[in-house]
Amino acid sequence: MFPQIKQLGKETAIYGVSTIIGRFLNFILVPFYTNVLKPEQYGIVTTIYAYIAFLNIIYSYGMESAYLRFASSLELGGKKENFSTPFISIFSTSLLFSILIHLFSNEIAKLIDIPQKYAICIKYSAWILFFDALSIIPLAYLRLESKALVFSTIKVVSIVVNVIFNIFLLLKLKLEIYGIFISGLISSCLTFGMLLPVVFQNFSFKFLKNLYIELLKFGLPYIPSGLSAMIIQVIDRPILKALTNDMTVGIYQANYRLGIFMMLFVSMFDYAWRPFFLKNANRPDAKALFSKVMTYFVLSASFLFLLVSFFIDDFVKMKILGKHIIHPDYWGGLGIVPIILIGYLFNGIYVNLIAGIYIEKKTKYLPYITGLGAVANIIGNYTLIPILGIYGSAWATFISYFVMAISLFIIVQKIYPVKYEYANLAKIGISTLICFALYKLINLSLIQLTPAILKLIFLGLFFILTLNLKVLSRGK
Repeated sequence: MFPQIKQLGKETAIYGVSTIIGRFLNFILVPFYTNVLKPEQYGIVTTIYAYIAFLNIIYSYGMESAYLRFASSLELGGKKENFSTPFISIFSTSLLFSILIHLFSNEIAKLIDIPQKYAICIKYSAWILFFDALSIIPLAYLRLESKALVFSTIKVVSIVVNVIFNIFLLLKLKLEIYGIFISGLISSCLTFGMLLPVVFQNFSFKFLKNLYIELLKFGLPYIPSGLSAMIIQVIDRPILKALTNDMTVGIYQANYRLGIFMMLFVSMFDYAWRPFFLKNANRPDAKALFSKVMTYFVLSASFLFLLVSFFIDDFVKMKILGKHIIHPDYWGGLGIVPIILIGYLFNGIYVNLIAGIYIEKKTKYLPYITGLGAVANIIGNYTLIPILGIYGSAWATFISYFVMAISLFIIVQKIYPVKYEYANLAKIGISTLICFALYKLINLSLIQLTPAILKLIFLGLFFILTLNLKVLSRGK
């Protein structure tokens, strides 16, 4: 069992490196854009990319997840048929969608209130969506084959090229926002180009109708599920703005993004986890393995929660080139960071629990679960913001992920029951709570130690508690 967990950890780390590098490189573009574009131009870019994010869900219609599920078991057809059937489907539908968007770009620009001179950016976006969609199945293949390093290299190279072309086209050629979408298109084409060896190796002109029907049954619920998940991620800002003001939203947004540390951890784990549990589903000790993974995930995520919560103040107050990482005007919202972190931790538990949904092919439940989370988020925001301000919005985020995790747990235990290490999970939670409470309750100014040393002592205490409670042991 331990070799499998070790392999999962290794792949998670590899995906993590590429994810962090990618986020950092994309982060570099934000100050770059704000210095070379007018606010109204940057607003247009933001608007179009928001629609791209929405359309990505439509373009993929759950085929990535469906491919992972059926290609891992080969229940219907062989390896090439399981690759080719979803690839042909995505190619056909994406080509149709992109041609329509291209042809009606002027009308779409009017509809979403984009000036006509920027309608060509919508045309570029249509083909960004097309090539991104073509890359879905080949990238999923790399995940399924445990080729994390190849996957990560392709991702990083694509992002580096995107950044380079952004700088060249905007600074050298002065193409303004056109350069952003041209860069995105070049990057998307390059990604698919690097994946062509995977396509040539696995593609055949074989389309299995019975397999396709099963792929659709499995994948289509991801459309409403994905839209609900998107609502959870973005709906709090407009509600907060409606109930407060722009300044409050700005403070909330800046501090909410500091929860990216936990979000990245969950994301890189997810990349490795889905192919992992599908490949190990038929092991006689599969459920015991999944139970152990849950324990180690919660332990790792709890440590990350404490680490970020303890040191986030020091991080944002660091100076680079004489300026704080986060301006002092935003420091008043730092208290929401632990709430956002714990919310994403429960999102990670949700990701762990989803194994049973995949294995038993019960994705029909996902729209109800994520929809319930979205409803909880909206109700939570409207109820708590008038009382707690930005803290109310943060708690609404936590509540939505908590509701999703609990709902999924209840359903999965009926269709694919796993005996999790509940005692160990409780002990990890208690240990985390003790360390966090001590940090919050103890007056650091009364202790003859520097705050950083004391924080490290609290982190050490967490490991001592988990060792004594036999969550960790030298033999495991």
